[in-house]
Amino acid sequence: MPRCTCLTPVAKHDVDRPRVYGDKLNYAALLQTACVFAVREGNLLIETYQLTVLHKDFPDSLNLVVLVKTHYKTVKRAHILLFSTDLSLSAVRLVEYYSLRFQIEFNFRDAKQCWRRENFMNASQQSVTNVVNLAFLMVNLSAVLLQSHRQREPDFSALDLKCHFRAQHYLDETIKLLSHPPTADLISRIWHRLVFLSGIVRPLTFKMSHN
Repeated sequence: MPRCTCLTPVAKHDVDRPRVYGDKLNYAALLQTACVFAVREGNLLIETYQLTVLHKDFPDSLNLVVLVKTHYKTVKRAHILLFSTDLSLSAVRLVEYYSLRFQIEFNFRDAKQCWRRENFMNASQQSVTNVVNLAFLMVNLSAVLLQSHRQREPDFSALDLKCHFRAQHYLDETIKLLSHPPTADLISRIWHRLVFLSGIVRPLTFKMSHN
């Protein structure tokens, strides 16, 4: 959102030429009548404001939502601006749309970084379609598998998930080469070591499906 957001004026500049833009919006002194709701999350007070404003870069009025975050202890403030040309959207719905937008970007990032979409060199349209569908299938599948891990380790990522399955595969193939299967305790310690070497979040508990 550009910095020079302007309020819709309530007075005219002169008789012959109506004033179009009002004063610049002061994010540190927003009208309380524009506050839709406020919630507390930990040490933060999050206030949601909604206004209809004008901007020189846009021909129509804008539906502006301002999220003001205030720290209770330091009293430091920060604000986030969300806007749309649809004036009928509520503040809650506009925040939801932006959340979905960022989630889509995260999904594209995971498809590219975690599931090697950038490594596929395909020339035909069908091949590209197949690769993209496979990448996003893995994004959705990993999202389901991550739920159980994040209950114990909130920062557990898709890269950690790949490391866990890779470690289990390496361990299974190594055990097949041994004349005598190792004890369960040794298997657990080896698996933890493999995950520790390549994972981002270190394993807290032993969790694998080796038979």
